[in-house]
Amino acid sequence: MHVVHPICCGLDVHPASVVACLRCVGDDGQMRLERREYGTTHSELLTLGEWLLAEHCPIVAMESTGVYWRPVYHLLCGLVEVVVGNPQEIRQRPGKKTDKADASWIAELLAHGLIRPSFIPPPAIQALRDLTRTRVSLVQTRTQAKQRVLKIVEDTNVKVANVVSDLFGVSGRRMLAALIAGERHPKRLAALALGTLRWKLPQLELALQGQFTEHHARLIQGALELIDLLERQIKELDEQIGELVAPLAPQIKQLESLPRVQETAARVILAEIGTDMSRFDSAARLAAWAGVCPGNNESAGKRRRGKARKGNRYLRRVLVQCAWAARKTPSFLGRTFRRLEARLGGQKAAMAVAHKILVIISHLLSEGSMYEEARYAHLQPKQEERERKRAIQALERLGYAVTLEALV
Repeated sequence: MHVVHPICCGLDVHPASVVACLRCVGDDGQMRLERREYGTTHSELLTLGEWLLAEHCPIVAMESTGVYWRPVYHLLCGLVEVVVGNPQEIRQRPGKKTDKADASWIAELLAHGLIRPSFIPPPAIQALRDLTRTRVSLVQTRTQAKQRVLKIVEDTNVKVANVVSDLFGVSGRRMLAALIAGERHPKRLAALALGTLRWKLPQLELALQGQFTEHHARLIQGALELIDLLERQIKELDEQIGELVAPLAPQIKQLESLPRVQETAARVILAEIGTDMSRFDSAARLAAWAGVCPGNNESAGKRRRGKARKGNRYLRRVLVQCAWAARKTPSFLGRTFRRLEARLGGQKAAMAVAHKILVIISHLLSEGSMYEEARYAHLQPKQEERERKRAIQALERLGYAVTLEALV
């Protein structure tokens, strides 16, 4: 097998240690392996970098194991070329699992060019990605806290959530605050309703009768304080994200031109894939990396059911959310969702439309253009043939003889 890198190094990274295997092929064709172990402190990693430079090693490779590869990558990327590979693709052979053997195996794969580099975004996109992912985590925690409040309220048999559409709106929070303060009279609690909710005062008085105790008040008070704290943190994150995405305003406008893709979703998508689509070679490769396309499972000419691969869960989540949002629009994406939903079900239709959204985004970012409905709304030849046959069969079932004549 052809050797691509005569001098290279494989790194097996752990929380407290890094095992390095230097692979050198001399002018005489003789191969030399040298293994060393370093710590993961800053000074130890600097020593590792000095050793690589002294050995004239231009490239190293390692697995993307958790977050342990990050400090090694950040320190070495300024000294040598660093390749970060998918652990599933460079897994060691069975029965050969030791730290030194893993480092040697990574070096061997790297020497022959068999490690496909993972996508590592530039520092600005990495910072944006950290903030958007933190925001997702905070929103999920806030949702859990709200669900906890609803569960406690339901335990007291106070059915206010059945009458108030948003228990955490202004009226709902006023009633919860009064309950926590000790108010138990249903009529006085219902009088705290504002706006159109006052039309439901009789229903509110019935719903606010229950067995609300001080114990429940303490639990809800703690959950509401957590919700308020999370909302403040989310607001601060939004301000920080807004500052980071200011240079990406043209790309955000491009993504917002798609049906039902809002600014928050556009920020998350750009944080995950960046703006340089040449890094993924093609839209198909990008969709495979994101995990929004079917898996390949074919043998003996028979194609079996293939599940989607595990991809970028943050990107896949927001794409699926955009697909569900586009479902009720009269756009190409909405019509595609409804057509597939009738045949495959909502979940599969959402994944298929998410795939289409990502492919369109790849085209827009590559070309620097806006979304145009007419570009994607036309029927494909196979789809046009299916529509024609379906229409003819429907008319024939009603007793009509159909003759087709194309309109010029």
